[in-house]
Order: sequence, then structure tokens, then C-alpha cells
Amino acid sequence: MNKVISPVKVKERAELGIRSGDTVRVEQKIMEVKKSKGADKKEKATQTFRTQAFEGLVLSAKHGTEAGATFTVRATMSGIGVEKIFPLYSPAIESITIVRRSKVRRAKLYFIREKASKEVRRQLRNMRMINVTTDESIVEPVAEEPVPEPAPEAAPEVTPEAPAEETEAKEEVAEVAA
Repeated sequence: MNKVISPVKVKERAELGIRSGDTVRVEQKIMEVKKSKGADKKEKATQTFRTQAFEGLVLSAKHGTEAGATFTVRATMSGIGVEKIFPLYSPAIESITIVRRSKVRRAKLYFIREKASKEVRRQLRNMRMINVTTDESIVEPVAEEPVPEPAPEAAPEVTPEAPAEETEAKEEVAEVAA
């Protein structure tokens, strides 16, 4: 019997038991290639690897735990729905962590796509009804130079008799109107 050598821990990934409705965090290795010219004026490429996490809801898990097994993860980033399909045994995936398990009644949760878009449309409709604008359309007022206030000496002095005369005049107008 031949033993397959793999950089992936196959048993651990199979025992995860990823199902629809789970919230998972997938950390994958991403290779970045930087091209630069050296002292001899020839292009040289350097490869660096970084880890990127993608956390979201599992919409579907296909083909169980066999070699071609895949799972689809949906996340909302900056208000936009993003879906990625990951092969279960991909060596590019460093780790898969199940953040939360949920009980769902469907094997494939594709209806979540329409549900999310309906909710976004509803929110936009509510914003239009309230007449609220987004932050992007708000223009900041231009700062004007402050107007100098008059000196306190120039303010007219108010005598206590003046307000009493005004209230008597208002009472007379009220009696005439009645």
C-alpha cells in the first residue's frame, strides 16, 4: 500500500466536519511577488508570503471529506458581499477555525445572497424616506473669518421700565383682538 505524502494534515481537516451554517475563519497563505532591478540592471523577483484571514458564513460544503471536497464561505466587507470557494485539502490554507456552529434546515444556503441584497435595498429605501444623506455627499462648510464682536461699552443699556411698557402694549393688543 502506497502512503501519500501531503503538506496538509488530512485527518484533522476531515474531522472538522464543516457544515452549512457554520461561521469559519480560514487563514490562507498569499504569495506576493516584488519585481525590482538589481545593480546589474536585470529584473529580479522576490517572493514573500503573508497570511490573510477570511471569516464568514459557510453557504455550502460539497463532496464531504473526499479529495475534491470544497466549501463556500460568504463574508460582507465594506458593505459588499464576497464569496470564496476553498478546497478543503489545499496546501495554501494554513488553518481552518470554526468560530460558531449554527443549526440550519438546508444543505445549501444560497438564499442568503438574495436575503442580504433585500436587506441592503430596504436600508437604502429607509434612508431615502428619512431624507438622510451618506457621509460622502456631506460637504464641510468653508471656515469663514470670525466677525469681531462690538465692545461691551457700545451695547445699549436696558432700563427696567422698558420691558414693563412692552408687556402693557401686548395686553392692550390682546384685548383689542378679543
